[in-house]
Amino acid sequence: MVGASDENEAKPATAARIYDYYLGGTHNFPADREAAEAMMRVLPLGPQLARTNRAFLRRAVRHLAESGVRQFLDVGSGIPTVGNVHEIVQQIAPETRVVYVDIDPVAVAESEEILKGNELAAAVHGDLREPASILAHPQVNALLDLDRPVGLLLAAVLHFVPDDDVAYGAVDRLRAALAPGSHLVMSHATTDEVRHDQDELDVAHDIYRRRTTTPLGLRSRSQFERFFAGLELVEPGVVWLPLWRPAPDDPQYFADDPRRSAGLGAVGRVP
Repeated sequence: MVGASDENEAKPATAARIYDYYLGGTHNFPADREAAEAMMRVLPLGPQLARTNRAFLRRAVRHLAESGVRQFLDVGSGIPTVGNVHEIVQQIAPETRVVYVDIDPVAVAESEEILKGNELAAAVHGDLREPASILAHPQVNALLDLDRPVGLLLAAVLHFVPDDDVAYGAVDRLRAALAPGSHLVMSHATTDEVRHDQDELDVAHDIYRRRTTTPLGLRSRSQFERFFAGLELVEPGVVWLPLWRPAPDDPQYFADDPRRSAGLGAVGRVP
């Protein structure tokens, strides 16, 4: 929230609010903007990467809503401000229910303000690394029926869970709770086939380590594909983010070389 109180001025940066800043949102504090600007000095494509990821998420949830999915669980949602899930899916089907989950209590509080008056959408505090607590959360169970298909969204969040055992274990636990016909939507940062200066990547990692509470860990294509083991991949499968069912209104930052998006995306269906 730009121009907030002294208390907000002192808040440490978080990945959720840095992402909001990159998207052009206003739900961020000085520490978030300073960290984002520091990142942009070594990785100037940061805002373009964030907007490309958000465009992928918009396309994926629109596809699921048009395919009949009426429930969405967005884990690691950040702040639902620019191109948010509930507005997209509720325009297609007003009865669609959405629960946002984030580890940042400020992001949750901001989300609750945005969602005031929307009885079919909620924001709750939760940690992806503790999937059982998410699945047992009263608001999750009040809004979502896990015996019916759900769209589980894990967009640009798992690279903030660098421990493989924790990351795969959390996704497996969430997937196990999904009914047949549910879908997993996921995007993830990668360095596969992407030309990056290792010194720049080291600086970016260090900025996240020092300025936020969220460590950063990239994964390869094969590591990303492992999250979808046993699911039926929706065409076109695992691809660079700009290549997953591109739409005319998408940002065209990486049209000439989708690998430069440095992000993979996919949608898998629970059989």
